[in-house]
Amino acid sequence: MSTYRDFTHRGSARATVLRTVGTRERRSHLTAPRVPTVGIDIGGTKVMAGVVDADGNILETLRTETPDKSKSPKVVEDTIVELVLDLSDRHDVHAVGIGAAGWVDADRSKVLFAPHLAWRDEPLRDAIASRLVVPVMVDNDANTAAWAEWRFGAGRGEDHLVMITLGTGIGGAILEDGHVKRGKYGVAGEFGHMQVVPGGHRCPCGNRGCWEQYSSGNALVREARELAAADSPVAHGIIERVKGNIPDITGPLITELAREGDAMCVELLQDIGQWLGVGIANLAAALDPSCFVIGGGVSAADDLLIGPARDAFKRHLTGRGYRPEARIAKAQLGPEAGMVGAADLARLVARRFRRTNRRRVERYERYAQFYDQAASTIRNTRSTRTAD
Repeated sequence: MSTYRDFTHRGSARATVLRTVGTRERRSHLTAPRVPTVGIDIGGTKVMAGVVDADGNILETLRTETPDKSKSPKVVEDTIVELVLDLSDRHDVHAVGIGAAGWVDADRSKVLFAPHLAWRDEPLRDAIASRLVVPVMVDNDANTAAWAEWRFGAGRGEDHLVMITLGTGIGGAILEDGHVKRGKYGVAGEFGHMQVVPGGHRCPCGNRGCWEQYSSGNALVREARELAAADSPVAHGIIERVKGNIPDITGPLITELAREGDAMCVELLQDIGQWLGVGIANLAAALDPSCFVIGGGVSAADDLLIGPARDAFKRHLTGRGYRPEARIAKAQLGPEAGMVGAADLARLVARRFRRTNRRRVERYERYAQFYDQAASTIRNTRSTRTAD
């Protein structure tokens, strides 16, 4: 007898399931299967994969460099598949979630654009799902990080949360009543490209004065390198640390020197923090969340950054003194947040995928029982005629 697997079209089942995931996330995560899933965090320089349990605990992680600067989409897809298969050798994996640094469409099937990867309208979900035997979920990496912080980190218990990720640029995500707000076309949360200084610094997006040109890792490093290149007296400490090699000035080095008391580095982080506070005040006027969670690599500066951000937020908040103020908190899950969130969102897909398959199995078994009974009746009829 043919098995159910022979009658199941997995691709169409996945597509149907994934289209229904976004509308009931809050209710679904409470009843999602407590099974291990794999989360993938893809950036311009690294691909990180990990097995995550239902409580957000990371059971194992693997890291590799993003291959060949991603000149070919298939090269990155090969890397993802290899990491998942490697982890599957040691863990019972039920679904895969991918957090991609780029714009993901509303159906979470295509990466519309990735600034650091060769993905343009790339059907990533289907490309990966066709090579694995488990369902696949794709989302923006800031969305997956925000989901992780809401479920397991600094945003637990919040009904209206905004996450801001400070790295090379600025990313963001919005959660309302436990639902990720992706917008009509899937690209909500691109806060870094709000214009805060008309005619200001040129941004790679093509505009001028974008928020991320004043409050991001790139902005921090740019200011430090400009002061060092000008041989400013205030930059003496950092020039000495890099032995005059200005390209060696990095964000982590600036943070390290600031913690050691270097006045210029402390001031630069204060400047970045003040711009962060201005942007948060603007977002509060538009979105009115109860909590802002600050994540990304630059947030490692802790109160050197977040302290000035809180002060600037209070100074620039519309209606200050006459309205409740949102809490500003540092993210708790660190660089693994995107991976953990992707894995947890994939668990929702695993639940619906398993439920859909179970219903189809039950339906098939009923049909099979009916056909077996019909075949038995036909055989008995033929036997009777032959005997006659």
